[in-house]
This record gives sequence, C-alpha cells and structure tokens, in this order.
Amino acid sequence: MKPGRDFTMHKLLLNRDIYSGFIQRDVPSASRFLWIVTADIKDLHVDVGNRFQPLLEVLSDLVESGVAVRLIHAREPGPRFREEFDRFHALVTSDLFERILCPRVHTKAIVIDGRLAFVGSANLTGAGMGAKHADKRNFEAGFVFDDPEHLEQLMHWIDELYLGQYCHTCRRREYCPDPIIEMNR
Repeated sequence: MKPGRDFTMHKLLLNRDIYSGFIQRDVPSASRFLWIVTADIKDLHVDVGNRFQPLLEVLSDLVESGVAVRLIHAREPGPRFREEFDRFHALVTSDLFERILCPRVHTKAIVIDGRLAFVGSANLTGAGMGAKHADKRNFEAGFVFDDPEHLEQLMHWIDELYLGQYCHTCRRREYCPDPIIEMNR
C-alpha cells in the first residue's frame, strides 16, 4: 500500500462507466507501461481532450512518449483496426509495442503502470467498452482496483501468458497460428 493509505480501491463499473471511468480517463495517463488482454479487439475510438481518436493513436502516442504497451488478444483484430494499424509508425517499429495472439485468451484486463487495473467482461471494442450509443452497446460489468496484492497476482499471470508458459502443456496448438513459445526463442 502507498504510505498514508490504509485502504485500497475496488470500484464496480457498469456499461458506459467502463469507457468514461477508465478507458477515457485512465488509459491515456499511463506513464511507464500499459498491458491489455482481450479476446476481441476492434476499432475503438477514445475522446482525449475533446478529440475522438482511434485507440491505436492513443497507444502510438503512449509508445512515442516512452510507455511500453503490451497487447494480448485471442483472434485477429477487426478489419478497420487492421487497416488503421500500419498508419501508426511507432506501433510497427518500436520495441516498446508488443503484440501477441493466443486463441485461448478470454480474459479482459488492463493494467496501468502496475498501480491500477480493470478486469471485467468487456472486450476491447466500442460496444464492449461502452463507447457506442446506449442502444447499441453491450451490457458489461467490471472492476477497477489498485490493491497491490491483486495487481501483483494479475501481472504475474499476464507475464506467464506473455512469455508462453502455458504453451508447454497447451492442447489447442493446432488452432494457434503463431505459438508464443516459438516467438520467444
């Protein structure tokens, strides 16, 4: 815990609050690293400073400012995301941007600087994160927390996933287009 604090924050976010109370406010504030784990990823736009920009631009800006971004997802991103990706040079060329695909990932989690995390049901899509119109978005729920013990456990698990620890015993290799364990050799 931080000095002078005798509590941790656990806050429930529902629907639009996931977008406004975490994605829009906290994700662009990452200063050291941002880890994103999601099953599905599509073209999500974020209102940053009264300007809607693709999440890819937010990630690129973070990378350009020295923030390490790790993106783990289960399937190929949506078509608009793929079309836009190459437009952001830092995401293509910088060692600070890491992206892996694991078909077994169903987790939805975001960790910011090891100080704050979101875990919930929402994929990294406009409908999932609550960025779409109220009559078009998904019904989602999740928690934002800053509990150091839970953050450490989540980060350890994400690291194991990222480093391919689960590849050794995976029984779904025939569905894996690019096994992590082979990338990390």
